[in-house]
Amino acid sequence: MGTNTLDDPDAEEYSETESALETALRQLSAAATHVDVDEGVIERLKHPTRVVEVGVPLKRDDGSVEVFTGYRAQHDDVRGPYKGGLRFHPDVTAEECVGLSMWMTWKCAVMDLPFGGGKGGVVVNPKDLSTREKERLTRRFAEEIRDTIGPKRDIPAPDMGTDAQTMAWFMDAYSMQEGETTPGVVTGKPPVIGGSEGREEAPGRSVAIIAREALRYYDKTVDEATVAVQGFGSVGANAARLLDDWGANVVAVSDVNGAAYDTTGLDTHAVPSHEEQPEAVMQYDAPNTLTNEEVLELDVDVVIPAAVGNVVTADNADDVQADIVVEGANGPTTSAGDKVLEERGVPVIPDILANAGGVTVSYFEWLQDINRRQWSLERVNDELESHMLSAWDDVRAEVEARDLSWRDAAYVVALERVGEAKSSRGLWP
Repeated sequence: MGTNTLDDPDAEEYSETESALETALRQLSAAATHVDVDEGVIERLKHPTRVVEVGVPLKRDDGSVEVFTGYRAQHDDVRGPYKGGLRFHPDVTAEECVGLSMWMTWKCAVMDLPFGGGKGGVVVNPKDLSTREKERLTRRFAEEIRDTIGPKRDIPAPDMGTDAQTMAWFMDAYSMQEGETTPGVVTGKPPVIGGSEGREEAPGRSVAIIAREALRYYDKTVDEATVAVQGFGSVGANAARLLDDWGANVVAVSDVNGAAYDTTGLDTHAVPSHEEQPEAVMQYDAPNTLTNEEVLELDVDVVIPAAVGNVVTADNADDVQADIVVEGANGPTTSAGDKVLEERGVPVIPDILANAGGVTVSYFEWLQDINRRQWSLERVNDELESHMLSAWDDVRAEVEARDLSWRDAAYVVALERVGEAKSSRGLWP
């Protein structure tokens, strides 16, 4: 971990490898300077409500038993139940879960959803598990954290290394112990057991919607815009294809091996996404190829970092030639990179707004589960569009009223909503 300068958002020294928690705390401190929220509330929000650590025993296919560590961080529930993903990844830590749960608090508040932030996971490489082992691990993890979750308490969702099938196993394990089918305990399930249509595509769809609005705000039109996307997974592929459908010229998309690049525009529907064919972008017949680093430096109207975090840094922010950066991944821009782009006048539309379609449609799924009534894909997309435009207008109003960056404005919207809720409810006892 780098030097902690969290309480000084204007500090000159930044760690380029800062953790999710360091970044989240720094952003909270920065936003706090722009809002009239009690200092006690700010101090409270620097800490999670609780972090649960459990041992998760797994009987491997060969008969051996291995114990994995699992976490669930719950940041704040003043506006509603905790909400956030469960990831299966070898680098999962308690600190990472806390930082990501804080981001979820802000993301839910920006979208004005009645949720707080949660995050969790198991320290495991899912590629090392057979399907049967992954199912057993999921079910046992669900049992280990059962007392801390529930449809009115904490609602997990898919994340890195987990998917709709994982959520189906998780929901079934929880339901078996409850003695009744409880679909609302998780979101991101298959629609046949209470999942929502459009959930998987939602984060990418929201990125495309926000990119479109950002282009309009800066007096550009979608059908004349050039776009580059780093990361052609679920978020990047859905965003690229939707922008392509709306007339944008998507000139580059990439996966871990590199990028397909065509100045005349790619047929994004013909490029295999990671879900359709892992690591197959380079098999697309494009006239040029680029590295992932070069994608971020293309002279385009919009660049969308949609792969992993910490890719726009102090080292390369000066090389970003795009007019607008729209964050598709969580935390793709470091604090130092953000500062460079802000000084250069390059607007960065933050992840807590741009990719919030996932948690928004998770909210829709939760409502459908509670009411036992499924929505059509058309209704889901219409409702998502409405929510994204409302959130965009709220953040845009703060940008214009306070002369803030888009990131600071988004955090101001979130912090004022959480602060007002804290003030209304008070501190018990």
